[in-house]
Amino acid sequence: MNRAPSASVQFATLAVTAFALAFLVYPTAWVFIASLKTPDTMFSATRWSMTLENYTRLFAAGFGHNVVNSLVLCIGAVLLSTFVSVNAAYAFSRFRFRGRGTLFASVMLGQTFPWIILVTPVFILFARAGMLNNWGSMLFVYVAISIPFSVYLLVGYLRAVPRSLDEAAIMDGASYFQVVWRIVFPIMFPGIVATATYAFLLCWSEYLFSVALLTQEEMKTMPLALYIYFGENVTDWGNVMAGSALTTLPTLLLFLPLQRYMVSGLSAGSVKQ
Repeated sequence: MNRAPSASVQFATLAVTAFALAFLVYPTAWVFIASLKTPDTMFSATRWSMTLENYTRLFAAGFGHNVVNSLVLCIGAVLLSTFVSVNAAYAFSRFRFRGRGTLFASVMLGQTFPWIILVTPVFILFARAGMLNNWGSMLFVYVAISIPFSVYLLVGYLRAVPRSLDEAAIMDGASYFQVVWRIVFPIMFPGIVATATYAFLLCWSEYLFSVALLTQEEMKTMPLALYIYFGENVTDWGNVMAGSALTTLPTLLLFLPLQRYMVSGLSAGSVKQ
């Protein structure tokens, strides 16, 4: 019979958890508070002067357009990568064909390359194709960098989905495409939420490929627009903090409601391949 932990152990666990939570939450909370402070009181621990001027100046400079650019790119990349990843994961988990292991390993190999190594060849490729400052090139890159981990996670998740469901649907006349999206998709929804959230966060904060492929002001994403406020000699901390808060806010709004699905999806997708 298992004994309940003592009061001292419970208190120590709560204390460590509270400390870790405060350590993790403090930087984000500080950024949000600093974004509402005036520049002369931003780094002061004793003086408080709250204002919305930082956000007003930020949007007056066109930051709202950069937000829209990031949202369009991220949502498009998430939809495309999820569609490709679900179908690819179903093929890897259900079908047996020659070269399956090699092909799956090749997909996983894309996760091992540091992005900084890929920026130059990707830039040369799209420059020669005349696709710089092009949404298509950015979508291609974002989908390519988010697919490997998504496929790996979904293949592990599909291991827990009984094959009998597929067989029954096929016997009833359903195609493989219908099986994937009408039968399997609702069952593996937590795993899809986890992979879609991962893809969104990956693309939302991406900087290296954006700075190489996007040079026109009207096409820049939020990380690029935020970088211009870091001057060589002077940093506009008001705009930096307001922009950082706006960059963080969608992440929190997305993660908090979906964390239950993410945890179950990541746990189910981590089974041995």
